[in-house]
Amino acid sequence: MACKNRNYLKVLDLKKEILRLKKEKNAVILAHYYQVPEIQDVADYVGDSLGLSQKAAETDADIIVFAGVHFMAETAKILNPDKTVVLPDLNAGCSLADSCPPEAFKAFKEQHPDHLVITYINCSAEIKAMSDIVCTSSNALKIVESVPKEIPIIFAPDKNLGHYISKVSGRDLVLWDGSCIVHEAFSIDKLLKLYKEHPGSKIIAHPESEAHILDAANYIGSTAGMINYVKTHPQEKFIVATEAGILHKMQQEVPNTLLIPAPAEEDNTCACSECAFMKVNTLQKLYDCLLNESPQIDVPEPIRKKALLPIERMLELSK
Repeated sequence: MACKNRNYLKVLDLKKEILRLKKEKNAVILAHYYQVPEIQDVADYVGDSLGLSQKAAETDADIIVFAGVHFMAETAKILNPDKTVVLPDLNAGCSLADSCPPEAFKAFKEQHPDHLVITYINCSAEIKAMSDIVCTSSNALKIVESVPKEIPIIFAPDKNLGHYISKVSGRDLVLWDGSCIVHEAFSIDKLLKLYKEHPGSKIIAHPESEAHILDAANYIGSTAGMINYVKTHPQEKFIVATEAGILHKMQQEVPNTLLIPAPAEEDNTCACSECAFMKVNTLQKLYDCLLNESPQIDVPEPIRKKALLPIERMLELSK
């Protein structure tokens, strides 16, 4: 008990110091839904990739503390070249971004020279610089449908999101063979068994999940879309097929609703799917990076300028 008390007091002290430093340095803390609860609780804004990009584009803060993964902080730096952008831990990478190496994608793009390139925001600055439009899971369908049907499209890097958008839009998309290990970890057998244990529950899923998971879902949407869906059905029970970090903010929005994480293939302590990259950020690391203004995110200016255009097109189309 004494140990728990000390940990609790340490968290309280860290939060107090973070708030003090944030005011002193004119900083803003942007956090993704998949971050640990104590980081979400101290953030100025918690959201999905689209919301975070919009907030990064409009902030007047001098320092952006990005509690997420590397490509998210890169996006903030691309939008804010004159601001200091820090990430609590540079090891906060992304399996999906890693699945699309720039040199390999360059060669892939050259094989389809007449195609317009739409890339999911979960990719590196180098990939964004080779793109025509960036999208998120919130706006991918809208952006694909904004392209005239006679123009062929490359969609990268997430093949599962691409398959889903192709199915819903009726458009043939040339897909890069990339995926997110977190969203491919769900077990359909365990999911259906869990559904039987909770009759009447609704399955909601992120479109990065594989087709057999999406086929079983009652609702498919981005993290923000999933939260909005449960808010409009507060008396329902939900099985949630995305990274388990979303449950913190979701439960705050619907405190009396039963939320059950969808199970992963691998047996683990949480009976869910968690992103190890997202979880490397901690409250202590957030405090340290704000205090020291390090580690900073830098994007070479030639790449930044090229990557900015497709991001700006996305933000304009998302209005």
